[in-house]
Amino acid sequence: MTPLAKLLEAALFASGTPVSAAELRAMARHATDGEETLESALDALRDHYETDGHGVELVEIAGGWQILTRPEFTEAIERAQLASRPQRLSAAALETLAIIAYRQPIGRAEIEEIRGVGAGAILKSLHERGLVDVVARGEGIGRPLLYGTTPAFLEQFALRHLEELPRADELAIALRAPRPATLTGSLVRENGEPPARAD
Repeated sequence: MTPLAKLLEAALFASGTPVSAAELRAMARHATDGEETLESALDALRDHYETDGHGVELVEIAGGWQILTRPEFTEAIERAQLASRPQRLSAAALETLAIIAYRQPIGRAEIEEIRGVGAGAILKSLHERGLVDVVARGEGIGRPLLYGTTPAFLEQFALRHLEELPRADELAIALRAPRPATLTGSLVRENGEPPARAD
């Protein structure tokens, strides 16, 4: 590995959160004579972890880079209680978080209108966990607070940026109820067509 790749490895290892490309670029600018680029050093580091069979990998996540445990080892590490497992979110919290992620910036009244129930306690919980934050004030009466997701949200759901969220049309397909099978005689046909005749 190159000296810059080793420096980036040390910095990423020391950080418990993703390190932005801008922070890494600033470090690279001060550490090299300009011959090696940040991108080539990151590629060298990623290749090192891939080809040498390490238990960690370099991942682009939440607008930055981080060295993470490979997914196949996560369960064993959690079982041994060597890593802190993120607290589970309730169905109501996930629903509220999804509304914020897709509609941000969005106010509490709009969230409550979509969900049909109050959202104050859930918004407070999501804010305390650092998954949402106040990003602006609305133009309506009382200039309501508008919420948006945070880098911690991206980190928790292993997203590099919000554009990696599934599109609405993809969700509609994934959440569609399966077509019921139709019975014809003793045969079950998924597509609703009669069974082929045996001549």
